[in-house]
Amino acid sequence: MFQLLLLAAVLLGGYVLLTKTLFKRSRCKGNAAVAGKTVIITGGNTGIGKATALHLARRGARVILACRNQDKAQAAITDIQQETGSTDVVYMHLDLASLKSVRCFAETFLKTESRLDLLINNAGLVANGWTEDGFGIEFGVNHLGHFLLTCLLLERLKEEGGGRVITLSSMAYQWGHLDFEALAVNRHLGTGTYSWQFFHAYCNSKLCNVLFTHELAKRLKGTNVTCYSVHPGVVHTELSRNIGLWQKVFIEPVARLLFLNPEEGAQTTLHCALQEGIEPLSGRYFSCCATQEVAAHARDDTVARKLWEVSERLCGLS
Repeated sequence: MFQLLLLAAVLLGGYVLLTKTLFKRSRCKGNAAVAGKTVIITGGNTGIGKATALHLARRGARVILACRNQDKAQAAITDIQQETGSTDVVYMHLDLASLKSVRCFAETFLKTESRLDLLINNAGLVANGWTEDGFGIEFGVNHLGHFLLTCLLLERLKEEGGGRVITLSSMAYQWGHLDFEALAVNRHLGTGTYSWQFFHAYCNSKLCNVLFTHELAKRLKGTNVTCYSVHPGVVHTELSRNIGLWQKVFIEPVARLLFLNPEEGAQTTLHCALQEGIEPLSGRYFSCCATQEVAAHARDDTVARKLWEVSERLCGLS
């Protein structure tokens, strides 16, 4: 009996410790007005993106769901409209695995929309495979597609006062490493059929997100546009939909017990979108609705600048 009580105490203590650290919850307290403002959310049809869209639509923003799957996007729009009463949520096709699609999206947006106030680079995946342009899928979608999208829309963001770019990264950036020589030869930052291989590629792509934001802030200095990278927490979403069955069998019970739900996972994104006075923190990394210092390799000026220049070449911007 004593052993059972001791085991229960250890398990409970472990659960409390995890919920206060790795799986810590936070709440956005920002209250900036967004009524009448225009927001783009990539991957806004599900998970954290949909939760973010719901909140901003409820506050009166014009929300554009930039998604690959029209049926899923339209279903999300119906849900958002029913829950918020907003009629200003629209779908625009965007496939981040195709640079042509990114360019078409930007061209259509710039022709049909008169303003852009928030660009939320939310979409991401953990998977093996290749983009339409021959890049590793995680590097291509998680970083390169968002890099090109941001570059193409920056001028429109500058036209409005206080535009912001928010890019979802992950604490996984800490285990990332950029091998530019391998990227030049192989056009990916990791690939393979085993889960550990494409998880490593995911870490590398999330490091790209942090370095991209770091360099973007430098290039935006002197403008009215700011940018932030975000760790949303360990969230139960469709991000891992491409992992193997046995991993899902192991992960799913843990996810249901400990992981944040999408609404909880959207809080730091919303903080960076709605918190007033964070402009001096442009380029910083946020977690649990607060800035957090990043590892030295994620704030290396030389590496960040090289990633930007390489990304420009790969996207055909230089």
